[in-house]
Amino acid sequence: MNIKKHIPNMLTAGNLLSGVLAIVFTLYAGRPDIAMWLIVLSAVFDFFDGMVARLLGVSSPIGKDLDSLADVVSFGLAPATLVFRGLEGLDAGNYLNYGVFIVVAFAALRLAKFNNDTRQSTSFLGLPVPSNALFWIGAAAAIPSFGLSIGASATLITYLVLTLVLSLLMVSELPMFSFKLSKEPLSHKWPQLVLIVVAVGSVVWLGWFGCSVTIIAYLLLSLLPQQKGEKA
Repeated sequence: MNIKKHIPNMLTAGNLLSGVLAIVFTLYAGRPDIAMWLIVLSAVFDFFDGMVARLLGVSSPIGKDLDSLADVVSFGLAPATLVFRGLEGLDAGNYLNYGVFIVVAFAALRLAKFNNDTRQSTSFLGLPVPSNALFWIGAAAAIPSFGLSIGASATLITYLVLTLVLSLLMVSELPMFSFKLSKEPLSHKWPQLVLIVVAVGSVVWLGWFGCSVTIIAYLLLSLLPQQKGEKA
């Protein structure tokens, strides 16, 4: 039995399991704080499963499909559940908060497009699904503050608009850089280096909301002219 070829799939399974547990901790244990860390853990598994598969030379169509199935749960459903529970706590008095689950359908569509798009081997077109999840972690943490400052109804409307914007960004043709290993010179990696600095500073200063700030910075940096080697 060749254990080596199963290592990436084991990491992908870790991604999926972490996402499922994040949903459980959100809905049934009342611990969104633990759920947020579990989604981050899913992102760690997701980062390494593809890298390990390439390093070991054991990439496969099954692994690619399994990765997408895990990502829908961990980076679509799990963060949407976090936001849903947060909005539910505002008691806005209607069922509009169910609208945040639209992001799950768009995450699935995004992953299906990615699996069949040969242009995204070194960079991305549209917001990656893990980035969507990180944005919503920060946004979910900020719901109580928004509720106190602008009111429950205004917060609900704001988050529904954000749901639509993030959903459309995931299936857009916006070129976005990646952190995939490549042979490009370090001078071509300046957006990644800037984003790392922004991410560390934002999270240290703002806590979980720094994740949302980081993804906004990611979008803005992707809009800037990139070196020739960065284009999809």
